[in-house]
Order: sequence, then C-alpha cells, then structure tokens
Amino acid sequence: MVTILEGLLVAGLAVVLVLWLYLRGRQEKVVPKLNARTPFKVEARDDKSVTLSTTIEFRNEGTQSAMIVDAICHPLLPFEQYDGFNVRGKAEKEGVPREDDYFEALVLEHQQSVNLVAKVTLTARKGLSLEEAAAHMVDFPVEFLYREVGRSPMRWSIARVILTAEELAKLVGVQLAKE
Repeated sequence: MVTILEGLLVAGLAVVLVLWLYLRGRQEKVVPKLNARTPFKVEARDDKSVTLSTTIEFRNEGTQSAMIVDAICHPLLPFEQYDGFNVRGKAEKEGVPREDDYFEALVLEHQQSVNLVAKVTLTARKGLSLEEAAAHMVDFPVEFLYREVGRSPMRWSIARVILTAEELAKLVGVQLAKE
C-alpha cells in the first residue's frame, strides 16, 4: 500500500514539474530590431522647427502573445548639453498617426512584428533660425521606452538610437560649424 502511494506521489510531483517547466518556457519576448531601423527622415519643417522620424520593427520572438501597453519617445538633449533647440518626442504605430500623443496598446502574437515610429521635433530657441541651431548641434540619444506584458509581469524596456549632429545637418541642409 505504501509503495502505491509513494509511486502516485512521485508521479504527481513529476507531472507538476513537467507542467511548470513547460509553462515557464512559454513567454513573450519583444525585441526591437535597432540594426534594421530606418534612417531619420523629415516629416515636417518650417523656419524654426523640424520633425524627424525613424521606424523601428518590434518583433515578438517568444512563444506566447505579448502586449505593448505603452510607448514613449524620449529624446535626451538637456540644455546643459545644447540649448539651441527645444526637443520633444512622440511614439506611434506606423500608419496610425495620433494628434493627442496617446499610444494605443497593441497585441503582438508570437513571431509577429509591428513597426513603431519615433518622432522627434526640434524647435530653435534663443532667436536662432533652424539652420543656425542645426549648424551647432551635438549628437544625442533618443530613447524609445515601451511597457510590455504577457505571461511575465509587466515591465519597461528601452530601445536607444542616436541622432547624430551630422545626420541632422544633412537633413536640414547645413554644414556643421567647426567649434
């Protein structure tokens, strides 16, 4: 009688262990494809400002569905580094522009991708024209923060790209000043 109970207990524990290992390996894994992102391009331009965008593919390489709950484009250009531009960012799903800066959550099935757009608006300050401000620009990072959830707990992740002064100068059509 004891051996039957011991056998059932061992078999039950084995089933629980196998089920736990199976479910543990079934997770979402959202991966930004930064090496394949598009170059920055001009979306809009006037005398004082320019809006640039780059598109990044986000792929769920996991085995379960994932949800990107929120996304924020956060350009990191403090006035201490360069005060010729006021810089703002915006994140949106490709082909679904929004005027209210709201990011609508989306579901990514496993092995599925979505293209997200990071938009950066640079507005000249201190009485400078767009061209004058761009001529003295510095390189700066643009962080794309996204909150994802699936079977694992919700978490924030960051995809970082660099907008170089050289790239901006080329897009605006100016030569960088030698300082």
